[in-house]
Amino acid sequence: MTSDRSVLIVNTGSSSLKWVVLDAASETVEQQGDASWEVTDAGRNQRELASALGQVGSVDAIGHRVVHGGTRFSDAVVVDAGVREEITRLAELAPLHNPAAVAGIDAAQARFPGVPQVAAFDTAFHASMPQVAATYPIPWEWTTRWDLRRFGFHGLSVEYSVRRARELLGRAPPRLVVCHLGAGCSLTAVADGRSISTSMGFTPLEGVMMARRSGSIDPGLLLFLLSRRGMDPAALDRGLNEQSGLLGVSGISADMRQVLAAAEAGQERAVLARDLFVHRLIACVGAMVATLRGVDALVFTGGIGER
Repeated sequence: MTSDRSVLIVNTGSSSLKWVVLDAASETVEQQGDASWEVTDAGRNQRELASALGQVGSVDAIGHRVVHGGTRFSDAVVVDAGVREEITRLAELAPLHNPAAVAGIDAAQARFPGVPQVAAFDTAFHASMPQVAATYPIPWEWTTRWDLRRFGFHGLSVEYSVRRARELLGRAPPRLVVCHLGAGCSLTAVADGRSISTSMGFTPLEGVMMARRSGSIDPGLLLFLLSRRGMDPAALDRGLNEQSGLLGVSGISADMRQVLAAAEAGQERAVLARDLFVHRLIACVGAMVATLRGVDALVFTGGIGER
């Protein structure tokens, strides 16, 4: 069954822009496209968005993937001025993602004035995580004063993976570990369809090693760099979010394919980057399996996970 209504879906990720126009009834793909980008290049982001949306005909609704919804958004919401403002405010917690999402909202508003837009949040799937999994062991005053907690991310991908695993296996695996491995990487332990633990936390920087992000490291190391080596917070932020991970260790690329090729050619830092990525991934899978007290299925998704 098809309809005459179309929905535009915009996914402004940390390393790419992906968009698709779907038939509202059948979910048949009518148009789609993608582009790679550097999220720190706001001008390029705007140009890519304008170019992409310029290819799209009329649509009846627009959906946006937004990475960080904070404590306010535990479900999808219709975008209005207040929602846009809150997504912008949360950019301090997701600097590689939320600004790009706001750019997508603004570009869609300019291209399709009056068409309703909906924001769906990566954090929403993890909103029901048990308190023991969402709480940091820090002074309680900090936790309550600033609403500090582990949010988790890639929830839209995890939710889809749970549904797809059920379709492929013919049943819903009671204990599932979802490994979303792309430019950003995270693992989630899913029990009976609910997130009970995940590797990313207050920001998308926590967890396993990623393409450009460090993942979890000793906080004492960061304090040492700030207090003893004179590194300023902006440089630390840039180093951890943009210059670490596969790129930082290999010195070659944030693209796993290029790192693997260099490792095969015997470049020592590329070999280390590959092995470090795998080492930290295995350790985190083990932790998720232990949390679930076993596992019935393991899902790999994202650019690295799928390939």
